[in-house]
Amino acid sequence: MTTDQAPPAGTGTTAADSVHSGQRAEHPRRWAAMAVLTAAFMLDLLNATIVTVALPAVQRGLTASPTQVEWFSAAYLLAFAAALITAARLGDLCGRKRVFLVGTAVLGLAALAAGLAPDPTALIAARAVQGLGAALIAPQVISILHGIFHGRERATVFGVFGIAGPFAQSAGLVLGGGLVTADLGALGWRSVFLVSVPVTAVLVVLGSWLVPESRVADAVRPRWLAAGTLTAGLVAIVFPLLEGRAYGWPAWTWACLAAGVLAVVGLAAAEHRRPSWRAGALLPLGLLRRRNIVAGLAVMLLSFAGFNGFLLVFSLWLQDGQGHGPLAAGLITIVFCAGSLVTAIVVGRLTTRFGRGTVLVGCLLVAVGTLGLLGPAQAEGAAGVWSLVPGLLVAGAGINLVFPALATLYLSAAPPEFAGSASGIYNTAQQFGASVGVAVLGAVFFAGVDASGYASAFTVSVLTVAAALVVSALLSLTLTPHRRGAATGPA
Repeated sequence: MTTDQAPPAGTGTTAADSVHSGQRAEHPRRWAAMAVLTAAFMLDLLNATIVTVALPAVQRGLTASPTQVEWFSAAYLLAFAAALITAARLGDLCGRKRVFLVGTAVLGLAALAAGLAPDPTALIAARAVQGLGAALIAPQVISILHGIFHGRERATVFGVFGIAGPFAQSAGLVLGGGLVTADLGALGWRSVFLVSVPVTAVLVVLGSWLVPESRVADAVRPRWLAAGTLTAGLVAIVFPLLEGRAYGWPAWTWACLAAGVLAVVGLAAAEHRRPSWRAGALLPLGLLRRRNIVAGLAVMLLSFAGFNGFLLVFSLWLQDGQGHGPLAAGLITIVFCAGSLVTAIVVGRLTTRFGRGTVLVGCLLVAVGTLGLLGPAQAEGAAGVWSLVPGLLVAGAGINLVFPALATLYLSAAPPEFAGSASGIYNTAQQFGASVGVAVLGAVFFAGVDASGYASAFTVSVLTVAAALVVSALLSLTLTPHRRGAATGPA
């Protein structure tokens, strides 16, 4: 299980960022700074998954509706997605260390608010602010690391960084289940949020001391109208997907969805028409006209939606439908990670040799793995834990073929002048796809529970996920074919 993070999403992240780049390369506390920055980024990812296995407990504790349960996950992911590109540019302009510290503080304060939330609405609002804090942190971490390390040191750092992401996500599943089960201080589910508060406080103190400041001398200022339009468009797409089932899918939900799509498309068109807006455009048409970029985004959105929606459904089914506790649910779910380790050591070589074929096979493996869960799920009585392992291992192996390979193919298609925009759009698409997946799969699952019970709901959800991954596999065929011996370049 992995979230493949693209390189810096700002407008400039090379040695040209500052005339003092040589001094940054020799920053005496760079390895200590790396530890702080990596820990903060891991906390970002942990906060995305730690709530997953706690959702049934949160739902009971706050008497939340099914739609509100979906919002507990989607609010974080949606805010993360909407703010990422603007947050990267704020770091370039105002100082990456400064924005990093602000984001870490926001993440901690929002975690405190989430842990003390008196009702579902307050928790949803706190989760959205948490997502905003996470968005402020993530691009600064990558940009600062990119600036203070060079050569072999940089390769080592990003190698460690690549391992830290999947570890944080899996740790969130186990930690969330463990905290709810332990019920420390009779806090119950609230501890999954409160645990971040002292960690963020320590990171702010250490970050102030150890992390160097950096910025871009000619950074493009964020255009708040464009950022607001993109945010409104993304929210307008996800909101009806989350709320539509509760209201019976009236006409306004479809109108809202259409308006969201038009807002995003209209923003890209407006930025292209105005020459003064093209520099630093959020959605540059010159980039989005490239086949590998569009195809890569389509595969990313659909596959990431299917994967993250499945995590939500699987956790709810394990606990509410099968009677497993939160800790057991977390431990079962991390079998995904074991599967991903199998392919982690070969995915680079496979991508170099087979290109889009690696993505295609990965998508199909995830589809096969999730379908493999249907047998145990339809058996009489509770599904045995070991009967779920083969399907989860196969799905995990497939996931780690899809996302790293897709990131490589997507980013290699971006010309140098669009590198920052391409990275920002890619990272935004990841989080947005995750929020859409939570919304759609959550709606499918809860509708199935109301109609026929948990077994039927899980079956329909798994079939939906498998269908999404099969379509993703077919879409991967639209990527430029790999030619052995030819360098991967813009397409």
